[in-house]
Amino acid sequence: MNKGNLLALVLAAATVVLVAVGTVWPVKAAVFYAGGGKEGLLRPSSTPEEAVENLGTQIRLLAWEKAYESLSNKAEFTEPEFLHDLTGYALSLRTYATLDSFEVQPLHQSATDAEMRMKLRWSTVVGTFQDTRDLRVVKSGDHWAVDWPLVKEQHVPPQVIPVNYLRWDVIYRGAGDDWGSQDVEAPHVRIIDMHPVNRAEGVVVMGELLNEDVVPAFVSVRATLLAKNGSPLASEGSFDMISHTLLPKQVTPFVIRFPDVDLSQVGSIRMQPLSVLVSASADPVIEVQDQKFNPAPGASLTGQLSNQSGQVVNIAHVLSTFYDKNGQLVWVGGQYIDRALQPQTPVAFHIAIPEDLAKKITNQRTVVATYSSGSSL
Repeated sequence: MNKGNLLALVLAAATVVLVAVGTVWPVKAAVFYAGGGKEGLLRPSSTPEEAVENLGTQIRLLAWEKAYESLSNKAEFTEPEFLHDLTGYALSLRTYATLDSFEVQPLHQSATDAEMRMKLRWSTVVGTFQDTRDLRVVKSGDHWAVDWPLVKEQHVPPQVIPVNYLRWDVIYRGAGDDWGSQDVEAPHVRIIDMHPVNRAEGVVVMGELLNEDVVPAFVSVRATLLAKNGSPLASEGSFDMISHTLLPKQVTPFVIRFPDVDLSQVGSIRMQPLSVLVSASADPVIEVQDQKFNPAPGASLTGQLSNQSGQVVNIAHVLSTFYDKNGQLVWVGGQYIDRALQPQTPVAFHIAIPEDLAKKITNQRTVVATYSSGSSL
């Protein structure tokens, strides 16, 4: 028997064994999804911890009806309200997020009720976010059930919001137009600051980009690390840590990460700002309110975003640039807001700052990139 036939026989035998194992000992989650019931996946809820863990498992499996039916206070709200509390009342990062993991922490317990803290870690296309809920768990007969703390969306009263903002539209050359070989010239953008730092995860290149033109631009930045002999080490783009749409004279911070590269390996950095002319408007207006720098330990920048327009902002990305007393760039941090911004409804944000850099910070500037359904960032 040649080696090819032997390999095919081994693979076939291994496949048969794996199929047999999957049939005899199927994965519990797969059985649940296939309608095989919750036996073995969920526990009897004989303790407060088990009740909360069962609820987390049902949410993770998107078993919304089972999760809702298990609640002790379900008479206070509907199943759709429970679903919207977890996945968002409007299109947002929560809408398509999946529960990656959860953690249950006991706070207090008596014979008939308990207080538990549940940390839900959701996964999205732009990373993870955490939702912490303090739960009351009550005993009913021989089992425990969760009293869910529903967060209802605030409703803005009907009103007329006057709109008065700048807007730029772009008309491109059509297929039958004789305008020569070029369309409208790309906007002029310029990097006004660039600062590389060494972090545990690798090199981080931070900076600021200015749209110095009189038209809006869709921008990005690419950086190439060069070794001391001039050979390229790595090339990366700013991706999401940038406000891509810049109105005239606006500035955006940017961050480019190079994992597993040490700054001692780098001889120089080649920067390439890119821009494309786009249609844009100065609406929606997002006001940053109550900013507060919190020093170490637990260094952070906190505040609130207030949507001053009359349209829902589906995704908001807060970007903050931190400076030292000489105005030099120290750090750039950001946070995606997991819920949609409703008109005139403040939403809190929290940006963590590395402890070793926090002591250098004396000032900051915050911008907000937004996405609304039917428009672009």
